[in-house]
Amino acid sequence: MAITDIEAPETRRSQPSDLDILEGKADQAARLLAALGHTKRLLALCRLMEAEMSVGALAEAVGLGQSALSQHLARLRDLGIVATRRESQTIYYRLASDEVRRLIAVLYDIYCR
Repeated sequence: MAITDIEAPETRRSQPSDLDILEGKADQAARLLAALGHTKRLLALCRLMEAEMSVGALAEAVGLGQSALSQHLARLRDLGIVATRRESQTIYYRLASDEVRRLIAVLYDIYCR
């Protein structure tokens, strides 16, 4: 074996292994599932499957005050699960990505209909 065939340890470790990649994806999935592990958050996401909604309309639909719902929505927004748009003083929420929509669609089909 030639000396050029030996990689330096730093080179080998700078490349993520399949396990590293899988663990990263598993961590991402675990954070998403943990966020879904609250009844009102899950109910809000099921409502957002149907349409984009204002905070007020969504609060009424899930039976929470706007302040309490806003805290839940902030967590979901920080995790990239929901996205917002502002129209004047009203904030509208929607599901943020196709991946989230697909996962919520499965849960919606099973539990929200």
